Amino acid sequence: MNQLTGLAFIAGSYVLGSLPWSVILGRLFGKGDLRSVGSGSTGSTNALRAYGPAISIAVLILDVVKGAAPVALARYLDLDWWWIGLAAVAAVVGHCWSPFLGFDGGKGVATGYGVAIAMYPWFALAVVAMAGIVFITRYVSLASIVCAIGIAVMATIHSLAGEQHWQVTLAMSAVAVVIVWRHRENISRLRAGKERTISFRSGSHSSA
Repeated sequence: MNQLTGLAFIAGSYVLGSLPWSVILGRLFGKGDLRSVGSGSTGSTNALRAYGPAISIAVLILDVVKGAAPVALARYLDLDWWWIGLAAVAAVVGHCWSPFLGFDGGKGVATGYGVAIAMYPWFALAVVAMAGIVFITRYVSLASIVCAIGIAVMATIHSLAGEQHWQVTLAMSAVAVVIVWRHRENISRLRAGKERTISFRSGSHSSA
């Protein structure tokens, strides 16, 4: 792949990642603008609070897919791992800073997860850890941060062991940095003991 084609592929990954599915579905079903509800995030957790479980699950799936699709396509086309890594980061950046939302957006968790499992399916194990943390602490934001960092650490360990490409480690580390940065307000609330928790019976109250 030449550089011009590679840059076009990265741009396409960014645009795909920037599609604000929560806002699109909210308007499609007459639910209003998600950004005016709860934490103002366009992620599936805030969608659960505003729209209920059905739309929230749809948002979650679509956000995962828009992260996984460009990486999976790049791997199918057998592109160089540098292009694959850049496409992965571009998709997450698009979700977090979408031109369709005035360069604002969500926190990159679901899209980052899609990127991770398209890189290597065994990263899917992170969702088990994330579910466990949410179940124990009721903090979606904490689980998101821990799992993002955890995937980057796992990628580093596997790269050191020679079991995967270093571009994967660099990409997942960059994704983790983006996710942690987007959760900086949650981190402040966690430190102050003011972060909202999620209820498994009455709906979501998390700001993640």
